[in-house]
Amino acid sequence: MKQLEVQIMGQSYLLGCPEGGESRLLEAVEKVDSAMCKIRDAGKVRARDRIAVLTALNLAFDLADRDAGTLATPSQPAPAAPSTNTTAADPSHAGLIDRLDKALGSDGRLI
Repeated sequence: MKQLEVQIMGQSYLLGCPEGGESRLLEAVEKVDSAMCKIRDAGKVRARDRIAVLTALNLAFDLADRDAGTLATPSQPAPAAPSTNTTAADPSHAGLIDRLDKALGSDGRLI
């Protein structure tokens, strides 16, 4: 198994990668890094662990939509979730971020 050093949100990680899977791993790293940076840059969430959880949920939600065949096409944009949060990086994730903030409460801890 090959190891690749990658950076996500400016932090280095050494990841194991099966032979021939380098491009897929790097593509996944790029998606995660981009999604985490968007949430961080929106300014509402600063804790790296909360950013990671929100990113994981956003990506899982998108994957579930794709699997269900409901992912928006370029001619049909995804409906924006209802939200009053205008600082979210992606309007379609604003409602999810608001619901998570309410569920996490003021301390921001999952457990």
